[in-house]
Amino acid sequence: MAKPKVATTSLCGCFGCHMSLLDIDERILQLVELVDFDRSPINDIKHIEGPVEIGLVEGGCCNEENVKVLQEFRQHCRILISVGDCAINGGIPALRNMVPLRECFEEAYLHGPTVDNPSGRIPDDEEIPLLLDRVVPCHEAVKIDYHLPGCPPSA
Repeated sequence: MAKPKVATTSLCGCFGCHMSLLDIDERILQLVELVDFDRSPINDIKHIEGPVEIGLVEGGCCNEENVKVLQEFRQHCRILISVGDCAINGGIPALRNMVPLRECFEEAYLHGPTVDNPSGRIPDDEEIPLLLDRVVPCHEAVKIDYHLPGCPPSA
């Protein structure tokens, strides 16, 4: 019998949930006996080769690329689980929701106390993913089957 496939990704967050997963230490060797990792920073695979039994998503959605990755996960994962407080409710990144996006850009690139930007230009390269007006938890972008709370959840 084939082992179930698991895919993981980190969106807008601190990567702490993946670090918590790695905190299982040598038990990760037992885990890889039970499941195959598809896309994951653990094995550095960048895209789901699908279909996948379980998808684990940490972090919320702060930009268009986050939404695209989350939609890809929903499409390929039979069960999708939001892991950690950022994925479930936006977490610390959602604090920017209290300030208009334009003000965030101006503070970060023009008026911040450590800013050295003689051109006075806010970066707008087409390769930089466009920020959403607000950071949203995963369940506001796609259907999520289960939530695993914590900041981060324990190993």
